[in-house]
Amino acid sequence: MINYTKLPAVLLLADGTVYHGKAAGKIGTTSGEICFNTGMTGYQEIFTDPSYFGQIMVTTNAHIGNYGIHHDETESGAIKIAGLVCKNFNITYSRKMSETSIQDYFQDENVVAISDVDTRSLVRHIRDKGAMNAIISSEILDLEILKQKLREVPSMAGLELSSLVSTKEAYFSGDENGGLRVAVLDLGVKKNILRNFDVRGVYAKIFPATTTFEEMQKWNPDGYFISNGPGDPGAMPYAVNTVKEILDADKPMFGICLGHQLLAQANDIGTMKMFNGHRGLNHPVKNITKDHCEMTSQNHGFGVIQDEVRNSQRVEITHLNLNDQSIEGIRVIGKKAFSVQYHPESSPGPHDSRYLFDDFVEMMKK
Repeated sequence: MINYTKLPAVLLLADGTVYHGKAAGKIGTTSGEICFNTGMTGYQEIFTDPSYFGQIMVTTNAHIGNYGIHHDETESGAIKIAGLVCKNFNITYSRKMSETSIQDYFQDENVVAISDVDTRSLVRHIRDKGAMNAIISSEILDLEILKQKLREVPSMAGLELSSLVSTKEAYFSGDENGGLRVAVLDLGVKKNILRNFDVRGVYAKIFPATTTFEEMQKWNPDGYFISNGPGDPGAMPYAVNTVKEILDADKPMFGICLGHQLLAQANDIGTMKMFNGHRGLNHPVKNITKDHCEMTSQNHGFGVIQDEVRNSQRVEITHLNLNDQSIEGIRVIGKKAFSVQYHPESSPGPHDSRYLFDDFVEMMKK
């Protein structure tokens, strides 16, 4: 293990704001859209969530790495965040089942990080100014050079990223004798979503992002799942078309996060880039169809346009965010299709919303 904590590092935001700290992870330079997650635990799941592809993560919890790295606790095959900003990057860890330190993990995965940053000040700044691009470097400290490099970083708006994190070849998950079969359109699916299908006896075939409905239909699934993923849903006409074809065939369909946004677009409802987005483990959501509230795990920087959902004659609202009244769930009228903006697999997070997988299973059985 190499300890670089005495080396300087710098974080530069697109609006010119600068934070100085110490090098962590790999020595190098990285860039992307900066965002923050308010979760108090689950850093490893956050690092490996494909929905964070292309983003620099700020963790609001002061201690990161303190319980080490256990390789079974990942949401994908590799770290997906572009970089990390944290207060305390804890190289020593206390959990016996952990297999390595966060420093070794980041070095092995070639991930650049910066620690010893006043993350309270940084998060308040992002809250006020909104999400923006940023660059971290522990090899270049010249701000003029970093400003030039940062100007070359594309905006997240308009980026299609799901095809970059999706599986390249179809594969299977679960017990083939489970009874129900679900075709998963992998736009950046998390492992714990597949595990939630597996424990319910659902056999899943996971298809690459650009797979057509016709190709998935050949497997004769009982239902279709549209996964979470990174990037701008407005840059994914191929996926919107696939969702439309599933709806036209009147097949059971369940969408999560990006899948929720694509279901909205398939019903002529627009999406937009949010000022900050929702990222954390404690977002209160009301299920207005069942009249109960749940604490949810969320990770999204885009959302559906509220007024267009409320004025639509094609969908009905099923869930609302109690913090800002944004649309957290919809159901297509007259179809066996529904979606939620948040992550009911809740890894990390509370398990209040896992009933949605049961609802989908019951829909397929009927």
